[in-house]
Amino acid sequence: MNRRTDRGFTLVEVLVSLVVLSVGLLGMAKMVMVSSHSNDSAYLRSQATALAYQALDRMRANLPLSTTNGYATALGAMPATPAGWPNAGCMVGCANAALAAWDVYAWKQALLALPSGTGSITTSGTFPMTATVTVRWDDSVAQSVFQGAGAQMAVTLETVLQ
Repeated sequence: MNRRTDRGFTLVEVLVSLVVLSVGLLGMAKMVMVSSHSNDSAYLRSQATALAYQALDRMRANLPLSTTNGYATALGAMPATPAGWPNAGCMVGCANAALAAWDVYAWKQALLALPSGTGSITTSGTFPMTATVTVRWDDSVAQSVFQGAGAQMAVTLETVLQ
């Protein structure tokens, strides 16, 4: 009896394994894309939070003007460029009002690093004096992966000044 033993794979087995492998690779590619968009969104959120804390730190450093609406600014409003910007600086020996103008202008300029970045600062006017800082930016590129999420993102911090 001459019996031949078959060895190797058939073409159907090879094709099935290629389909399974390609589905797995497509799933991994989608996972990498979602992860990348999530990282971009988290980076923008951390930058916005740092900028909001920066505004609060500037206000605490100039408390006399912070409590009298010297730092108040609206969303989308860009204050006038202070005299001598950016060379002269206003770090030592300038009046509180000039320092507040420099601080608000520098903060608004820093917000431009975010996509469509803007921010607002408000104070309560009553005791205890509270400050609210809002930073907004366009996160549509990162949010395009997540269904139902809005493109406009915001971080709002509120703290007691005194």
